[in-house]
Amino acid sequence: MTDISQIQPDRMVSVREVFGIDSDLKVPAFSERDDHVPEIDEAYRFNPDVTLAILAGFTRDRRVMVQGLHGTGKSTHIEQVAARLNWPCVRVNLDGHISRLDLVGRDTIVLRDGLQVTEFQEGIVPWALQRPVALIFDEYDAGRPDVMFVIQRILERDGKFTLLDQSRVIRPHPYFRLFATSNTVGLGNLSGLYHGTQVLNHAQIDRWNIVATLNYLSRDEEMAIVLARVPAKDNEPGRKLVASMVAVAELTRKGFASGDLSTLMSPRTIISWAENCEIFRNPALAFRLSFLNKCDEAERSIVAEYYQRCFGVELDESWMLTAGAQ
Repeated sequence: MTDISQIQPDRMVSVREVFGIDSDLKVPAFSERDDHVPEIDEAYRFNPDVTLAILAGFTRDRRVMVQGLHGTGKSTHIEQVAARLNWPCVRVNLDGHISRLDLVGRDTIVLRDGLQVTEFQEGIVPWALQRPVALIFDEYDAGRPDVMFVIQRILERDGKFTLLDQSRVIRPHPYFRLFATSNTVGLGNLSGLYHGTQVLNHAQIDRWNIVATLNYLSRDEEMAIVLARVPAKDNEPGRKLVASMVAVAELTRKGFASGDLSTLMSPRTIISWAENCEIFRNPALAFRLSFLNKCDEAERSIVAEYYQRCFGVELDESWMLTAGAQ
């Protein structure tokens, strides 16, 4: 990785001008883009409250967690804020295979002048801690307990990091920033929707200064995102089709909230559905391949009913067709 330890923000940008949010807040930013800066997605739609929470993290060095249902764009939201600030950003997915050694570092054998020598190789945490990097812990509530306690000390604003193997204490870079995304805010798999998540130590959750909730977008904004992702649908028939798709998604979310369904359609699923429509030229087949086949078999008739309400077409999974066949 490129050494970026010597750079720091060199300008202040207006939140009103850059993000279109009615706020007088000024945020530090970099003039030059680095290889670690995410690419700007012009189609991304910012949630004002969540954006301000993330910007507070960048401006005031607050530890910010963004929680919400899957597919709402939690990680992307942080990345897109960083992209517009030209702030170097690194994402780490805390899946079950991430170990303490991956985060802290380990001794490795390297060749020096033709000889094998043992050398300590820093993990991602000490590397990021010494640089002006926004470190994002993805799926924070899926991390193993032994891994989570590695993170606990750096959650404090002036939290120094101790490398026991080297008897060294690392002081955080003044522009190091820490973020996380989660589905359950450390409460575990209460709904059965997020298998593999953990119940987190409350003392650790308490160390996050800001917890923002990112919900699904409004119908118009969700349509705008889908049309931006699938520009072939940006015509009158396509917009009508996408409006119906978003309506189906909203019904699945209401069904999930009321307990009728165990799964729901995220914006990511709608985009996949629209893209598959371009491949198969059949909205019903694309819907089946994009979402319906993921549903519990006992719930498919309910989902087919949602489709019929929005498209006026009965699917094979419809309870009406099933009852007629009997």
